[in-house]
Amino acid sequence: MIQQELLEIGKRAKQAARQLAYASTESKNKALLAMAEALLENEQEILQANTIDVKAAEHKGIKKSLINRLRLTSEGITNISNALKEVIVLRDPVGEGEVWTRPNGLRIQQTRVPLGVVAMIYEARPNVTVDAAALCLKSGNSVILRGGSEALESNKVLAKVIAQAAEESGLPKGCIQLITETNRDWVQQLMRMNNFVDVIIPRGGAGLIQTVVQNATVPVIETGTGMCHAFVDRDADYEKAIAIIINGKTQNPGVCNALETLLVDEPIAEDFLPRIGEVLKKHQVVIKGCPRTCEILPFALPAEEDDWISEHLDLILSVKVVPNLDAALDHIYQYSTKHSETIITENYSKAQRFLKEVDAAAAYVNASTRFTDGGRFGFGAEIGISTQKLHARGPMGLKELTTIKYIVYGDGQIVT
Repeated sequence: MIQQELLEIGKRAKQAARQLAYASTESKNKALLAMAEALLENEQEILQANTIDVKAAEHKGIKKSLINRLRLTSEGITNISNALKEVIVLRDPVGEGEVWTRPNGLRIQQTRVPLGVVAMIYEARPNVTVDAAALCLKSGNSVILRGGSEALESNKVLAKVIAQAAEESGLPKGCIQLITETNRDWVQQLMRMNNFVDVIIPRGGAGLIQTVVQNATVPVIETGTGMCHAFVDRDADYEKAIAIIINGKTQNPGVCNALETLLVDEPIAEDFLPRIGEVLKKHQVVIKGCPRTCEILPFALPAEEDDWISEHLDLILSVKVVPNLDAALDHIYQYSTKHSETIITENYSKAQRFLKEVDAAAAYVNASTRFTDGGRFGFGAEIGISTQKLHARGPMGLKELTTIKYIVYGDGQIVT
């Protein structure tokens, strides 16, 4: 039995999606600009609500890395506002496509159209509230937001501010809605609202994602956890390798594109590991190493099986010495979540082989996995990073929030 209030949210979203489907690019951009300005105008209210969330999280003893994802600052709100403005200048995918003519004279047009109603289920990152709303609106979709309880007060204010700005700009009521009920039963009901919701996108930890995938009857675009690997080949440039590893692990350890496992080619292990080990120590990174790593680095802790399969999302790095590229690829194939993988090498042939054989949404040569991000790929704000292979893969932007409609122009043709 679906709660009446939830049904009403679904009805409003469905009606709003019907109108948004043919909204002009100009009207959508006007709303996005109003939303960006409203965030800045209501900065103090947003920060006050966020302070309540952060203090509650600290009281609960939530990990510091997760609290950092929850915390908003004045600069952070400005960045969120600027991200909305970046979406404005992105090309509207609705209506794009190609046209061809059949021998019988039929003219067929493949055109992009919105998905409809998008439900976002996500954890303690209040910026997702705004990012998701912006991308959904620009691509002609209405959005139902259900954030984590840790960010509830922040999300309430953010959703109120941007929804009001969008509606005052002329977009339909119900185009942005937030579920404020924290009862998990509501999530279970939302995942089964096939008559009102067209797609669900979960964004968060492995537990949340698998709960949605396993229980939803509404179609799901699965965003993935990030067991991201870096392989330092025997032909690597050490300075590049150290910079890439430190960036991947320490720049923001609590995100899905952060580096979690370092694989080092055996011929360079005794030379390279002490160098990278000392730099990691200076950045307060705890190393969980294989037996060979622990021999070379006495301060490393022994790695357990879980260290190869779990996102640390913290200043912890699993390190393993492997015999060669074959062994590195085997390890990645066994433990990867198919998110982002990188090889550090000056050997062109090995780099090309790595790119060809590694199974991931994003594969890199001599670059940090931290680049797997919609903004850094030029998509503007992202709705999430998909690790599945159907419909969308990798950072999902505006195009990934649309589907295909075929429009056929005839002049009396019939099938014979």
